[in-house]
Order: sequence, then C-alpha cells, then structure tokens
Amino acid sequence: MEGLMHYIWEHRLWPAGQLRTTDGAAISVIDPGRHNNDSGPDFFNAKIRIDNRTWVGNVEIHVRASDWHRHGHDRDAAYDTVILHVVDKDDAAVCRSNGELIPQLRMPCNPAFGKEYERLTCRADIDLPCADMLRTLHPLRLTDWIGALAYERLYGKSDRVLDLLKRFSGDWEQTTYVTIARALGFGTNAEPFEQLALSTPLLFIGKHSDNSIAIEAILFGQSGLLRDCHDGYEEVLRKEYRFLAAKFGLRPIDRGSWRMARMRPANLPHRRIATLASMLSGGFRMFRRVAGCTTVDEARRLFSPALSAYWQTHYTFGPESAKVPVNMSRSSTDLLVINAIIPLLHAYGTAHGQEEYCTRAIEMLENLPAERNRITEAFGRAGIEVKDAFGSQALIQLRRNYCEQRKCLFCRVGHRMLSASAVRSL
Repeated sequence: MEGLMHYIWEHRLWPAGQLRTTDGAAISVIDPGRHNNDSGPDFFNAKIRIDNRTWVGNVEIHVRASDWHRHGHDRDAAYDTVILHVVDKDDAAVCRSNGELIPQLRMPCNPAFGKEYERLTCRADIDLPCADMLRTLHPLRLTDWIGALAYERLYGKSDRVLDLLKRFSGDWEQTTYVTIARALGFGTNAEPFEQLALSTPLLFIGKHSDNSIAIEAILFGQSGLLRDCHDGYEEVLRKEYRFLAAKFGLRPIDRGSWRMARMRPANLPHRRIATLASMLSGGFRMFRRVAGCTTVDEARRLFSPALSAYWQTHYTFGPESAKVPVNMSRSSTDLLVINAIIPLLHAYGTAHGQEEYCTRAIEMLENLPAERNRITEAFGRAGIEVKDAFGSQALIQLRRNYCEQRKCLFCRVGHRMLSASAVRSL
C-alpha cells in the first residue's frame, strides 16, 4: 500500500484543488520532490504551499500516521526537515524531534485504484495482466518504450563487461574469454560457465595452447563433469587433469551447479565446453577479432570453430551419437552474438569514447532476426510483434525486469493503466 501511495504522490494522481491538511489548511503541491530509495524521508526537496505560505523540504509517507512513532522518526533529526506527512489513516499527530507539529495530509487510496494495482502486481496466475492495454497502446508510445527497454538491456550487458574489465585490470582478452564463456551457457547455464572461466585463467591455458587434449582436460576437469567411467577419452582427460590440477593448484567448480535435467542433447554443456576449448586452442586472441567485426555475418563466423574428433560424434561422454551436427544452429550462433559480441563492442566503445563501436553494436541488433522464445510468443499473443533482435531484447528486458518482478509502477504500460484508473477512480 505504501508503494502505491508513493506512486500517487510522485505522479500527482489526486483531484486538483482538493488537498487539505488534517486541520483544514489548503495544500498546493508545486513540486512533489525527488523519490528517495535510500534511508531518510521518502521524497527530497519538495515544494508545497499550505494556505498562503510556501515550504521547501522533504515529505514522508506512511499508511498509518502512528508509523512515524513506530519507526522512531520523532527521535531522528534526519526527519526534522519533513514539511508534510502524507498518510492513509490519520491515527496520530506527529512532531519533529524538538516537539514542533508537522502538517499532515490524509490521502486515502480509492478502492478501485487499489484493486487495479493488485491486479497488475499480485496476480501470479495471470501471465500478462496488461495484455488488454497492450493491444490498444498507440504504436508511437509502444515504439518509444521498446527503444528505451532495448537500450536499457544493452547498457546492462555492457556494464557487466566493464565490471569484468575492471576486475581484470584492463585485460580485454580475459574479459572477452569470460564473456564468451558466460554466453555459451545460453541463460540456463550462464552462471556455471562464468564460474568455469573465472576458475580457469587464460594464463594457465596459454601454457598448453598447442595441446588440445590438455585444454579440454583443464576445462572439463574444472567443470566437475569428468566421471569415473569406462569411456576411453574421458579417462584420458581425467588423467591429464589430475596432472594439470596439481601443477596449477586448480580446484573444480561444483558439479551440482550445472542444469541438465530435461535438456535436449544438443543443449547439454559438454559440447559447449568443447566449443570453448576449440576457441582456446592455438592461443586465445579473440578480442581483436571481435573488435574487427563490422557485420552480423562476421560476428557469426567467430562461433564456428572446428571441434576435436571426439566431439564430432558425441554430445556427451559415452557411446557415439547418430547425426551429431558439425556446427551450432543459426539461432544459437545469433544468441552468442547478442550476448557476447554486441556487449563487448558496446563496452569497448564506451570505455574508449569511440561512438562508432556503440553504433555498430546497435546496428547488429537491428540486423539480427528477432529471437523466438516463450517471452516473445507471449507478447505476440498480446499483439506485440517485433521484427529484429533490438525489439526482442526489449521484450525480454520488459518481461525479466518489470513483469516478473511485478514492477508495474515503473513500466510505461503499467503507469498508463494506473494513471487512467486513478483518473476514473478519484
């Protein structure tokens, strides 16, 4: 309820000219202030007029006025700057630490408005509670929101790359290695793939870059996926890993971090680890190739390395499999471009102030086909069709960071629905 009250205050969703303090003084809100998500009053630097006197200071919001005392604000000098206390239930007078009375506004939430808010944020049984609004949204509003979401997602991925770059003291090759490894997890196993790369520095792999068996032994050993079994090649890797682990002081990651249940053979992590190993064979000098990519096709070709002979007939350790594909599918390759190459290009452009790399990253998103998954399909049923990866990345951002977290108050569609509801209700 308090979050809803914050929303109403921030967006001025109240009848004009009808605000009064609990003792009858007229209130005019010149500026509701800046929303504060940290400690202290809820809104900073508000400007309001009470009768004929203008006040500048902070605003605190509670469901019950008595919460002021329960939270200890009456003894906290940080709240002496509060010029207005906004409440749903006026069950107590409030004062500053010096005993001075603070004006109080009772702003009850209309039940109809509250129900609309609950329908959006609390109904886990409805996949897209805003579907009806999405179908009626003006195309220009939708295009603007999709653009903002796509950039938001790209900046988030770019920031992750820059955080890695800082961690590795500006080493772009190590940053590229970890970024590509994470992308090879394709969401489901992104975290263990990143752990694998972080636990296996390029420095160690580089000492055996001319030995493909040693590279696979290090990676599979560090993954925790090597087992005690009768597969001849797996036994070769186990023996090699025991030697290399002792040499470099390696410790494998937790085997239990990998997700493999109900997964198609092609999606198991083994061939993707083999793909990473093939990219490391001969020495990992990938970043220069990444930075040199100017088209989507050039970026795609980065992910077509020749696998070792064993992985040309296997999805995992054990018996050979029939019809094992030589390369990854086009859709898988495109996901790697989206989740590794494009963020690396954007991060490099950001780090060096070279806008052409950022522009190139965005152009690649616009030239890649839209991803097809349950998220884009759900929005498609609601009438939102996107034609490229720029649009599909926006829908994934919307779903992951707004819909699933029920942050409808921060979504432009949710804001429009609630604003319209407030106007009707109040």
